[in-house]
Amino acid sequence: MRFSQLIPVLLPALMPLAAAEPAAHPTADLLAELIKIDTSNPPGRSAPLHELLASKFRPLGFEIAIIPTPDGGKTHFFARLKGDGTKRPVLLAAHSDVVGVEREKWTLDPFGGTIKDGYVYGRGAIDFKGGLAVFAESVLSLARNHVPLHRDVIFLSEADEEGATYNTNWLAQSHWDQMDCEFALNEGGWVIKGADEKVRYISISTADKSGLNLLVTAKGTSTHSSMPRPDSAIFILAKALAKLADYDTQPKLIPSTREFFLTLGKTSQPPQSDYFFNLVNSTDPQLVHEADVEISKDPLLHAIMRNTIAPVFLNAGFRGNVIPGSAQATINFRTIPGTDPRELITELSSVIDDPRVEVSQPPFNTAEGARAVENTRQAARLTPSRVDTDLYRALARNAQATWSAPVTQYLFQAGTDAGAWRSRGVPVYGIYPYPISGGDLTRMHGNDERVPIESLEQGTQVIYKTLLEVAAQ
Repeated sequence: MRFSQLIPVLLPALMPLAAAEPAAHPTADLLAELIKIDTSNPPGRSAPLHELLASKFRPLGFEIAIIPTPDGGKTHFFARLKGDGTKRPVLLAAHSDVVGVEREKWTLDPFGGTIKDGYVYGRGAIDFKGGLAVFAESVLSLARNHVPLHRDVIFLSEADEEGATYNTNWLAQSHWDQMDCEFALNEGGWVIKGADEKVRYISISTADKSGLNLLVTAKGTSTHSSMPRPDSAIFILAKALAKLADYDTQPKLIPSTREFFLTLGKTSQPPQSDYFFNLVNSTDPQLVHEADVEISKDPLLHAIMRNTIAPVFLNAGFRGNVIPGSAQATINFRTIPGTDPRELITELSSVIDDPRVEVSQPPFNTAEGARAVENTRQAARLTPSRVDTDLYRALARNAQATWSAPVTQYLFQAGTDAGAWRSRGVPVYGIYPYPISGGDLTRMHGNDERVPIESLEQGTQVIYKTLLEVAAQ
């Protein structure tokens, strides 16, 4: 075929994305629509949102599948844009559910999808309806522009990522054929802006930390509250928690976090650059400790270099005139890959150093204990996604070209549902595909969550161009 004959085929794919979409801010507009559908989990009712998505994907020729779960309104949504089948599919996954809100602490309606002062506000704006909107708009644009494809492009909107029971692990047990692919994009790494509003770095996560709950149980004498004794279980537990509050685990770097901190070192000025290099390379314990203290002033950086400790539940007492005989705290760990729960139990027991306090995993015969066992088994099967694939290279190249910042691998500081693929050997790359500041990052799972409109549109261009590289003919 002559070049002149190729022009009608290639031109739609090469057209700027804005030319194919008449709306000024299509991704922001879509995000506002998604936020207005309350998918707080619990109960995590995603079915109405997926009907909305179906109305947008179906007219453009996508194959649509909405998979119900045993829990009524929770569904998974697939939209597949067919290619010629000469290459295996690429998949983009984003979860539709969001965490709940403290409405009285928001200045705007958390489910209003308000567009104001260059931002889209609402629960899920960052985590992860913003990503859902970016991924959806990128895939929809392939269809609008009639891009011929070598491989199927699969868009998946997931249920229960924030709640876990009917997430992608559940989906993969019976619908793996729908989600099987060569590689995938998901939530994960960050595009972080500095104080000057310029992107400082782009991190693409190739592995996630795992979640693990341990129980800290204090034993004392149960008696009438009018006759308190020194061995009050609540006081014993309080003293144990105070010790944990003053304790921090040691840095534990894996290859991706080493690369990440060295990248930050290259893009920072002294003394901060020295701290990053010392954390990774120094053999002097004092220099490593000083670097740890300084770097850990950033909560995100503190989190990715160690197993983190966070108390999340307290359980003690049942009557106002009874001193209970036991008191219990649930401690949530986000663990570095390769961490053994038994090591953490030993570590916490040593820190608390009180024979009246027991550190244990949830009982195996409970629902929480069974989940913990399965999570530990899955974590042991997971290996970081390799970076020698067409998808990683294309994403890194387009992100760097757009934001003029270094790209690095990354260990995501929380958990995602990428394990359904990684446990089967499918590479997954995580990114929140929009530049945000550290201040906006603190709003995630917090109050007045928001994402910049400009960042959403830039991210859509990056993902669209990435899909053109890996999927277009």
